[in-house]
Amino acid sequence: MNGPVGDEPLGELELVHTFTGPMPTGVSVSHRGRIFVNFPKWGDEVPATAVELRDGREVSYPDQPWNDPSGDDDAGAFVSVQSIVVDPADRLWVLDTGSPMFQPTKPGGPKLVRVDLDTDTVAQVITFPPDVALPTTYLNDVRFDLRRGESGVAYITDSASSGPNGIIVVDLASGASWRRLHDHPSTKAEPLTTFRPVVEGQPFLERPADGPPKPVTMGADGIAISADGTRLHYCPLASRRWYSVSTEALADPAVTQEAVAATVVDEGDKGTASDGLETDDAGRLYLTSYEHNAVLRRRPDGEYETLVHDPRLLWPDTMSVATDGYLYVTANQLHRQPQYQRGQDLRRRPYALFRTRIDAGPVLLRR
Repeated sequence: MNGPVGDEPLGELELVHTFTGPMPTGVSVSHRGRIFVNFPKWGDEVPATAVELRDGREVSYPDQPWNDPSGDDDAGAFVSVQSIVVDPADRLWVLDTGSPMFQPTKPGGPKLVRVDLDTDTVAQVITFPPDVALPTTYLNDVRFDLRRGESGVAYITDSASSGPNGIIVVDLASGASWRRLHDHPSTKAEPLTTFRPVVEGQPFLERPADGPPKPVTMGADGIAISADGTRLHYCPLASRRWYSVSTEALADPAVTQEAVAATVVDEGDKGTASDGLETDDAGRLYLTSYEHNAVLRRRPDGEYETLVHDPRLLWPDTMSVATDGYLYVTANQLHRQPQYQRGQDLRRRPYALFRTRIDAGPVLLRR
């Protein structure tokens, strides 16, 4: 009599790179195949918070001086990068939280920085006023629509764990920015009464070395723009639900907060909690499943399917759809950090960057 076969992997997962130093979060692949990764300053030693993978090496990007800030308010260097995204025009944007160890932000620290990939030099720095990037703000992820306005707009999630959540909209021509869905219920973490996450068979809670466990409180985190650019999808980290909102309403400063909120659609239960979201040019939405070591996707007809499920996908964090027809995803064991494991660091290096074939390309919203 045959015994149980166990939890079988599903789909093909190809290892691209292993990380033996700090844990990565973001990844993005340029239209010519260059791969960029970032490492936020969460307690690991981080020689460079933004890097390019070159011949299997992690090279400070765009250079080492940009990775050596003079302080948490340095507008001319990266303080602690959470996300790194190539836009539809094949330009790299670096999203700097200005918040190492989740410390309160200082003006100059939180910023969006554009790097010209032809010259590997910084071409634009957009900092945020203190009423947009609040002291509690944690800039998490960003998406672009280059068709709006003079030079396009960016949408950023504020996943703050101890302050208002929301979406930050940036006019890329002027650098002006404004908050949307400020502390709206759809941007907030759910309480344990409605959402109790389980990762690797264990409750996922903040569990300090001393004291009682507490719920994870990170809000709006994953973000993805629809293939036609009309809807922005987002999800709190601590929730199995996700939402969408009208990009037209978000991007028009004249529209009231109430009118923006009226365009929010509850997209329902994803069947899992997610860190990252992504879209492809075939109109499919991808969602990481940190509870199930998987990447799922929702087809245009509304059906959900599992793209890949693999025990190596320990906390799939950020995804990037590349022009080579692959979806790239980082796996960083976030849930094994000491603050979730009674003070014990249970992470086991190396961390990993994987890819899986999807035979689709990135959404390119450009003129």
